[in-house]
Amino acid sequence: MSTTAGAADLTAIKVFIFDVDGVLTDGTLLALNTGEQARAFHIHDGYAVRHALRKGYRVAVISGREEEGVRKRLESLDVRDMYLGVDDKMKIFNNYLNTYHLSPEHIAYMGDDMPDLEVMRRCAVAACPADAATDVRAISQYVARLPGGHGAVRELIEAVMKAQNTW
Repeated sequence: MSTTAGAADLTAIKVFIFDVDGVLTDGTLLALNTGEQARAFHIHDGYAVRHALRKGYRVAVISGREEEGVRKRLESLDVRDMYLGVDDKMKIFNNYLNTYHLSPEHIAYMGDDMPDLEVMRRCAVAACPADAATDVRAISQYVARLPGGHGAVRELIEAVMKAQNTW
């Protein structure tokens, strides 16, 4: 199932917020001997994130896990609003809105699993990758054709920017 601008109003979106595992990555964790847990990011997602930032959109990441490799990847994409190691995503979301004087009606949030549901319900566009948990897909106005870590983030960003003629 793929939902596009016909069902979700993408024209008011100014801010993208993403989960990491299962959204920017495919959810696979490689447990290395060093104790680090490596992840793979898709280059197309990275391009779209940087492109959106350059065009004046805000991009934030809220993730329950914290790894230095993730932080470095996000920094390389010029993402400055990173909230890693978060226990309460809703609290961080509300603080983010207050800090930057944002309104939920301008936010698209892409998540993939149960910890994302509460925030997704507050945003103008709840989005998810094709392989998101059933409960997440059920509340999403935008379900990407692609799975997490394989271009789902690019798909959402591109759809929003094309709906606004900024791609």
